[in-house]
Amino acid sequence: MALTDIKIRSIKPLEKAFKVTDEKGLHLLVKPNGSKYWRFKYRYYGKEKQLAIGVYPEVTLAQARAKRDEARKQLADDIDPGALKQSNKRTKKLALENSFEAIAREWHVKNSPGWTADHGERILIGLEKDIFPWLGKKPIAEITPPDMLDAARRIERRGAIETAHRIIGNCSKVFTYAIITGRTERNPCADLRGALTPVRSKHHASITDPNKIGDLLRALEDYEGFFPTKCALRLAPLFFVRPGELRHAEWKEFNFEKAEWRIPGEKMKVREMHIVPLSTQAIEILKELQPFTGDGKYLFPSIRMILPHTTRH
Repeated sequence: MALTDIKIRSIKPLEKAFKVTDEKGLHLLVKPNGSKYWRFKYRYYGKEKQLAIGVYPEVTLAQARAKRDEARKQLADDIDPGALKQSNKRTKKLALENSFEAIAREWHVKNSPGWTADHGERILIGLEKDIFPWLGKKPIAEITPPDMLDAARRIERRGAIETAHRIIGNCSKVFTYAIITGRTERNPCADLRGALTPVRSKHHASITDPNKIGDLLRALEDYEGFFPTKCALRLAPLFFVRPGELRHAEWKEFNFEKAEWRIPGEKMKVREMHIVPLSTQAIEILKELQPFTGDGKYLFPSIRMILPHTTRH
């Protein structure tokens, strides 16, 4: 006898699981805990099989029958509905594993050892903020040049032209990685050449007048503030390194006998050791600074760390 919703709701569980038949191979499997699972029993090339259709009442009687009828049509076309369902699940799982976000994160992990921590973090934040929300879940092989252009335009609309170029550049590297690892066949970012808003070069004013350069150097020399700051200002034009590299300089990196400052690769963007030659003037300044901060790790620690030593100067 065919099932009805009233009959289904009235079914009580027993100590062991049991079946309640509907029609045309559809039945309910009632578990001891009261859960009711839809199953479709069928034969494929003489072998008896079952297809899981869902759980009642999330899947209603009418929906279960519709799914049963769809499975019967597949059987009529010589398709195993159970095998087809498993194939579709594998396809969805593979699509999720091959999503842009999954591959981008894999690429990021693979390349992180070659970046500074700050550089790697900036790359990931850019992708998380401007790419993943719109393209992250999409299979990488399905992403088109218009998809990437839309993402770039979204960034450009907030006036971040350079950011758009930088993030699309990183996306291009992700696609190249996906091509190499066999997850896609082409890089849609390559087709955006000429489509992005050009970056306008910003020329920062530089002192080129020798007299003004002399004024600047004299001003640095005449600075009368915090002593380590004075030393840092005097060393900056002698080292020509980034402010962050000078700020994080450590005493163990300096060798006065060889007149070298060896900056470890992990502190450099290119992850390679950088050697800065020490001039006579630089060594003189460092030796003046050494009694002040030499018993610590850094040449220029936080003022709070060296405040007890301020009586020395």
